[in-house]
Amino acid sequence: MEYIYAALLLHKVGQPVNEDNIRNVIAATGAQVDDSKIKTLVASLSGVDIAKELENASVAVAAPAAASEAPKAEEPKEEKKAEESAAGLASLFG
Repeated sequence: MEYIYAALLLHKVGQPVNEDNIRNVIAATGAQVDDSKIKTLVASLSGVDIAKELENASVAVAAPAAASEAPKAEEPKEEKKAEESAAGLASLFG
């Protein structure tokens, strides 16, 4: 994960996302550098517009927030069922 963070950090500050820069960022943190992970990441990011991908990621993150509001709409139904159940029990002893 630190390799992706390094790439994002480099992108944020306007530096090229290349093997040397990622290696320097990882080494600066004191973590052990794995050259194979760096090469894989750089190869994976080749031709990718990071800014555009980050914009798309923001939209994808916003969607679950809207979905989390749906259970709130269901709460009145549950309360109504509880009231109906209570009314049904009252008729037994009524």
